[in-house]
Amino acid sequence: MRVALALLDDMPPIEVALVREVFGTPRRDLADPWYELTDELSTADTVIVPALPYIYPLERTSFDPWLIEALQKAHLRGARIVSLCTGAFALAEAGLLDGRRATTHWMHAGVLSSRYPKIQVDPAVLYIDNGDVLTSAGRMAGLDLCLHLVRKDLGVAVGNQLARRMVAAPHRPGGQAQYIETPLPRDDHGLAEVLNWALRHLNERLTVREIATRAGLSTRTLIRRFHETTGTTPLRWLHEQRLARARELLETTDLTVDRISGLCGLGTAANLRHHFMRTLGVTPSGYRRTFRGN
Repeated sequence: MRVALALLDDMPPIEVALVREVFGTPRRDLADPWYELTDELSTADTVIVPALPYIYPLERTSFDPWLIEALQKAHLRGARIVSLCTGAFALAEAGLLDGRRATTHWMHAGVLSSRYPKIQVDPAVLYIDNGDVLTSAGRMAGLDLCLHLVRKDLGVAVGNQLARRMVAAPHRPGGQAQYIETPLPRDDHGLAEVLNWALRHLNERLTVREIATRAGLSTRTLIRRFHETTGTTPLRWLHEQRLARARELLETTDLTVDRISGLCGLGTAANLRHHFMRTLGVTPSGYRRTFRGN
């Protein structure tokens, strides 16, 4: 898989470094073949646009014609187009975000929305996956998105191992177009211990009250802190973690779908199939064949 960096002079180094670390460092012990990082946009399977060098004023920024044309051509031939932070402005200028949901750094979301009114700008999320076009917020959200791509391409197990090597927060499972993921929190509002406890007990019937008691909080306070920390509710978080565990077990074990359903707290195989079809558009057996086949 060839990943191309769309480089311009004076781009902020951190996003460029993140892309190089994830895709440009050979890790064949995790997956062989690994990615091939290049600056040749015309032949890449994925094109990544880091934060733009000309941040201010974005209202009047003009774009290099070669970059806009290269993005349009890459998208037309089927390449996946990804932006980190203000790189979303280049995708917007190329018309790749028209009629789509997209995000960028919250400081620049208003400008993106006003300059490109055809885009549904969401400044509250870390990143948005539209399948062929993906956008992220700034800095570390760019790393979250890069790890999300690894998980989609190479599987949950490989993505988890890479996140551990980079001492990065683990992620929630990926999905189809428009499915948004939020990483486990870095600023956890004191919830890290109870979240890790819940991950160890996914096979059990966990309630919001039980989690709140474990955290030493009232139910109302837990729900508020959960939303502040993860952007979602405790029950939705549990559901996503259970699906993530199911994906990993399907990728890495020969356990039956029935057994995996029980270990993840999803009940029956029929229930697991229902959630897989609704979230990923594929059955558990089909998902296993894809990743075990690789």
